[in-house]
Amino acid sequence: MRILVQKFGGSSVADLECMKKVRGKVREALAEGYKLVVVLSARSGRTNALLEMAYQWSDEPDPAEMDVLLTTGEQESVALFSMLLQDDGIKARSLLGFQLPVLTDGDFGSARIQSIDAAMLRREMEKYDVLVMAGFQGCTAEGRLTTLGRGGSDTSAVALATALHADLCQIYTDVDGVYTADPRHVTGARKIDEITYDEMLELASLGAQVLHNRSVELAKKYHVNMEVVSSLERKPGTKVKEVVKMEKTNIAGVAKDVSIARIAVVGLEHSPGVAFRIFSLLGKANINVDAIIQSIGRDESKDISFTLPRADVEDALRVLEEQKEALRFDHVTVEDKIAKVSIVGAGMMTTPGVAAKMFEALYDANINIQMINTSEIRVSVLIDENDAAAAVRAVHDKFFGEV
Repeated sequence: MRILVQKFGGSSVADLECMKKVRGKVREALAEGYKLVVVLSARSGRTNALLEMAYQWSDEPDPAEMDVLLTTGEQESVALFSMLLQDDGIKARSLLGFQLPVLTDGDFGSARIQSIDAAMLRREMEKYDVLVMAGFQGCTAEGRLTTLGRGGSDTSAVALATALHADLCQIYTDVDGVYTADPRHVTGARKIDEITYDEMLELASLGAQVLHNRSVELAKKYHVNMEVVSSLERKPGTKVKEVVKMEKTNIAGVAKDVSIARIAVVGLEHSPGVAFRIFSLLGKANINVDAIIQSIGRDESKDISFTLPRADVEDALRVLEEQKEALRFDHVTVEDKIAKVSIVGAGMMTTPGVAAKMFEALYDANINIQMINTSEIRVSVLIDENDAAAAVRAVHDKFFGEV
């Protein structure tokens, strides 16, 4: 049995005409001899409407009940699309996350998949040509509905492809692949034919909004054949794989993230275990941090600065203030008008001067760097939020302007 998993986002299933185009892609795949699992997101705007509704009913919606509400968006999509396929003579049925089940942990709003009943999936695929799966959702072992976080339908698709050992997992988007920068905002951005899992994971984590980073983690772990393709045009997309053909450039792309903030914990004791205590407390509160810098003062005190999602700032401040006596710091500062601009590329590991080239581009554009963070395949800088768009263009032109 040849199995293809296709995922379509909210704009691809926004209305009847959009769904008919998706049906056309399903027909093409069936004609090629595939059995299909089609993973759908909620229709465009539906999730935001449900969120708005929740806050009209409740000042602080219960996270578990919020997940019950949000899963109805995907339920609507899969039911409507299944009807559309059936009216066209295609043997199809819809499946919701709890029906398989897609088992997750109990972290409502950002649950992680623990297992999928692949045997049940295969039994259903013997009876139907197309299974239309609700993305973004699952359930706990106790039967509570959960959601996987924004962009979670990508993760649903890769998880299903993993469980079924699918031949290919296609992620359909409103762009025709992965680009060296966002083509909607950067003139000269060019499509990448192939990109490594590691490069794609870094780009997804750093603000490139093509793929959900957890979906790339899963694809890398289980070696899922993955392709990002256009839902609007018929043309080759971008293959995400372990090894790619050599490119002229040393970097795969430039990304920006304007959803971050920086917290500085000032006046800490310069003694062992301080960093451990801070970040273990944040970890227990399920707060992810990124760039971390520690500086030592002349009075044997130290400051620790780190970046985190803006949405987590209030929780982080609450945790730190509650433990101020135990942590023994002077005060905390917050900077939320910052952005992170990053370059990513496996070729950086063996090419000297890549970081300097990035810094030169920012200098030429008169953009000040506030913090630098690096890995083997990434260089990230923190800058003023107002400079983010100009920084991406300057850096992209420096690396790709002559290609």
